[in-house]
Amino acid sequence: MSEPNTKSGRPTTHGCISLHASGIEGEARVALLPEHVRLLVEDGWVVRIPPSLSAGVAVGDAEYAVVGASVTREAAPDPGRPSLDIFVSPPSQDTILALPEHTTVLGFLDPFNRPDLVALLAERGLDSVSLELVPRTTIAQSMDALSSQGNMAGYAAVIAGVARLRKILPMMSTAAGTVRPARVLVVGTGVAGLQAIATAQRLGARVTAYDVRAAAKDQVESLGARFAKIEIGETSEVAGGYATALSDEQLDRQRQQLSDLCAESDLIITTAQVFGKRAPVIVTGEMVARMRPGSVVVDAAIATGGNVEPSMLGEEVEIDGVVVMGDPNLSSRVAVDASRVLGANIVSLLKHIVDPETGRVVDVGGELPDPIASAVLLTRGGEVRDERVRSTLPQHGPSAPRSEGSAS
Repeated sequence: MSEPNTKSGRPTTHGCISLHASGIEGEARVALLPEHVRLLVEDGWVVRIPPSLSAGVAVGDAEYAVVGASVTREAAPDPGRPSLDIFVSPPSQDTILALPEHTTVLGFLDPFNRPDLVALLAERGLDSVSLELVPRTTIAQSMDALSSQGNMAGYAAVIAGVARLRKILPMMSTAAGTVRPARVLVVGTGVAGLQAIATAQRLGARVTAYDVRAAAKDQVESLGARFAKIEIGETSEVAGGYATALSDEQLDRQRQQLSDLCAESDLIITTAQVFGKRAPVIVTGEMVARMRPGSVVVDAAIATGGNVEPSMLGEEVEIDGVVVMGDPNLSSRVAVDASRVLGANIVSLLKHIVDPETGRVVDVGGELPDPIASAVLLTRGGEVRDERVRSTLPQHGPSAPRSEGSAS
């Protein structure tokens, strides 16, 4: 029998949502703020959070309780009720093993880099929804957490770089003379790159940007930046706006022509990524060595391998006076707004893909499966459904029925 909804009086039909704290040191974001919890409680969910979950965004437990959430460390009250467990970062293996049956796992699951977790989710027979797999289509824009967090990361990358730079960004005319604007180079003009360009422009820097995609030129120039023309031969992009991987020869030509741009830059932000693959190394150690002491490089692609040869995951290194930052979680530097847009993405996704009668992701095995649900549903019934992820598993992992193949 369904529980009464403490806020609206309507019966609860969806099941129980449990939020989990991140196991990553320094991660301040939360999946849902009270404003999002209120919407879900009114919609029929029981929402449970652990105490002090949102200390990193300065939100107290009482604010969650006011909107109808249950603040508790105890296990879910009804093991038979459908349970949706939400994670900001990939859960540990021990956490997955402790989840009860009928659980759906949702969050940033890093499916291309964590085959161990994907295999364990499938082995346990759990449904899992990967936010990385939300398709970049018009109808899914409000659910696209990668884009929303990329926006935050692009902004934070510039602010983090400026904080370490020993120069001001804008031109200033003073009685003592004119201070020239800082030169900023942005490599990669996806969501994060475009936000980095816009932020540096607003701060008054002289911004140059580069991307292998020819279509990026208009976007860059519309923001007031200069687009760097580098000849590397024919390139293309895949669905979702990601560039295809370059050949070794193209990468070499790209690096040679970028070297001069790097040498004249005060701040470099790199954001170039290839979906589902390791980020390409674009800025070499030799390029960094040509930069002036006091310059700063922020490798915003470090979480997927990095664009900057000398960058180190989670560390800041100094090379001949040049600071190279490898922060894999830039969006956490602006955790309040990053959580606000992430929670909106999750609520929108749940409203679209969850069957209100069962509290589970809709059936994706019919003749006309929902394209968004089909794309994001990573595992179900012991199978890894996304062919791209499945190919990263040992012996290509469990196979999925052809009728349930995810959108590419």
